[in-house]
Amino acid sequence: MIEVDGLTVRFGGVVPLDRMSVTFSAGTCGLIGPNGAGKTTFFNVLSGFVKPIAGVVRAFGDDLLSMADFRRARWGVRRTFQTEQAIANLPVYENVLLILEHTNGERSGRRQRVNEAIEFVGLGEVAQREVGTLGAAQRRLVEVARAVVGTPRLVLLDEPAAGLPDEETQRLGEVIRSIPEQIGAQVILVDHDMSLVSGCCETTAVLDFGRLIAAGATQDVLHDEHVIRAYLGTEELL
Repeated sequence: MIEVDGLTVRFGGVVPLDRMSVTFSAGTCGLIGPNGAGKTTFFNVLSGFVKPIAGVVRAFGDDLLSMADFRRARWGVRRTFQTEQAIANLPVYENVLLILEHTNGERSGRRQRVNEAIEFVGLGEVAQREVGTLGAAQRRLVEVARAVVGTPRLVLLDEPAAGLPDEETQRLGEVIRSIPEQIGAQVILVDHDMSLVSGCCETTAVLDFGRLIAAGATQDVLHDEHVIRAYLGTEELL
């Protein structure tokens, strides 16, 4: 469980997060909102890239913001980014191994854990291929493998399905839904594809101009009038 209380971030006169208070329950939770709503800023706060001016984040009872950024990674915070981070001229295996080496000091069993993460996302057959030779959907799965390798506790997925066709998004959704049960980590998913969010997340929170405007059961949230207006007045999100 992730408990956020009064989280505020200010960049000069801009307030990308304004007294955000919400609880993300176990499993996979959605975080949605229009462009510029503050979603990536929230991930940056949890990752240690941005320091808030106020607020508390408790992750499974631990004060996450009191940890140095490198300690958060070792504690179990993992994330993907809107832009791919894997090194194109390295094989899938080496890319996943790099993350494990930087987040876990134990050397024993590394090969097994890397292979488990690669198999989890369904890329076992291409483990020795360079990432740059893979298609877009497989490269996104490499990013997920890098996020789940080892023993993550909190996995932050930032628009993992952006630009993917429906069939490949569905496959990605199957992997995301499996993370809490098979990997044992909580997931917070940011994406503009509402079919992916509704298919993966039992609960969803919504940001607009840095403020939380709705939170609760995903289907209820997606049909909330305040949420609909935030998405440019469309009649339905699904």
